Amino acid sequence: MNKLLQKISILIVPLIMLSSILPVFATDTLEPSDFQLESWNKTIDFFDYVREYSSIHGKSPPPDTSHAYLNLAYVNKSGIRMLSAGLINITDEDSEITVPIQTTMMNYKSQDEQKDVVTASSFIMLMAFNETDTSIYSQSPDKNDTLYASFSLGYDLGELFAGSNKPDLNTNVEVIPLESSSDELIWTWGMKYTNLAAYWWKSSIDPNNPGCDPRPIALTVYDELTFTYRLEIDPVSGEATLSMNYTIGRMRDLWVFWWLVFLPVAVHYNSTGCYQLNGQMISDETIYDFLSSQGIKMSIVNFQASAILDHSAYFESDGLNVQDNEVIVDNSVIEAFADDGEKIFDEDFSVKDSYDLYNYTFDPQENTFETYQTVTRTAKIAGFARNPIFGAHTSLMRFIPTVLASMDPSLYEQAKDHLLDMSYADYFCITAYPEYDGYRIVHDPTITAYCTLTTGSSLPEDSTPFGMGLLLLVGVVAVIVVAVVLISKRRH
Repeated sequence: MNKLLQKISILIVPLIMLSSILPVFATDTLEPSDFQLESWNKTIDFFDYVREYSSIHGKSPPPDTSHAYLNLAYVNKSGIRMLSAGLINITDEDSEITVPIQTTMMNYKSQDEQKDVVTASSFIMLMAFNETDTSIYSQSPDKNDTLYASFSLGYDLGELFAGSNKPDLNTNVEVIPLESSSDELIWTWGMKYTNLAAYWWKSSIDPNNPGCDPRPIALTVYDELTFTYRLEIDPVSGEATLSMNYTIGRMRDLWVFWWLVFLPVAVHYNSTGCYQLNGQMISDETIYDFLSSQGIKMSIVNFQASAILDHSAYFESDGLNVQDNEVIVDNSVIEAFADDGEKIFDEDFSVKDSYDLYNYTFDPQENTFETYQTVTRTAKIAGFARNPIFGAHTSLMRFIPTVLASMDPSLYEQAKDHLLDMSYADYFCITAYPEYDGYRIVHDPTITAYCTLTTGSSLPEDSTPFGMGLLLLVGVVAVIVVAVVLISKRRH
């Protein structure tokens, strides 16, 4: 079990991303004994634990004015443990960074051979795209398309709005509390980001030439980006189903930048027209007209990782290997197996192979929707792992090996060559929403874990709480270095 928990510490990395708002939150404490409990939902300040760790190990702590608020939801029921995490913010007195990335982990024993299994499912980013004449996959973003990575990394364009009304770019976050059914076999929780501001960068996911333009091409504000989760436990069938619902709110504002070398020139689109930054109207072309005329479509990028104690795993869909491979998987299932052939979990895209699109122009109240087909495929890992736009992701991973080396030298030797390029990925999965135009999208894929389920809680009283506490601590050690570096760079 200890080796498995060390592997979990690797899988936690994708959730330690950087997301921010300015308010100071009331925080909870996190104790090792908490992982003996059946369930809880807490907001903690990661930096409190970093400061404590730093004082013990002689490291430089973050300032007392720096905070990193993390929302955690935990369920320990019927032989399965679920830990879901989303970073609310990293901020100091005058800095903020927003990257709303979520990770949900499940730990359980396999049905037949009682293998220790952990899976981690992470939302990475929104990615807008438009297709070209040389597109490889119709209605799905590929290396020949024009791609726009959509998230914020603290790029300060305050001078752009000098002399004009600077937009409100403060993201608000609402935690959707963990709740259960009366029999405690159905659990729901989530997080909702509203007034979400994000920059778009032109990006390439060509595995042979990944990259991005360092100058943002646009700034957008979405009404919301909401993650809601539902865990259903069936002790009779021995299955636990995790449904992940994504709501991408309509795009409310769009500033498009044209660059004169290093000087940006911008126009502002909203639902009433196109404007100069001083508010003077240029045309009645709305944000939705513009996105439609440019052929802009939307997609989400997810990252799946797994570990099986003393075993490797493989992943396929309709007999095709999906690991580090480009395979269309919409209306099908990705199956995960241990190296001896035992099934570990399914990610089912046929259960919900469509999405709902709410046309704000026709229905400003967003009460009605049209249903369209998603297009989902796996992708080459290097297009993301070696892309400099994911510098925060890979920077976090760089600090893990030294921790692993002191805990388990053999695991360190096994993992050290993979930390920098995200090769923990079982697969990257891109779900495209071809009909978009900036309107609200609702979609919910599912993961089914094949478990040995019991009654009551699942944690032994000896080793696991310490291991889970260590799991969080590993992430803390990594995030402090990256967070301080990024915030310092932003000040410059």
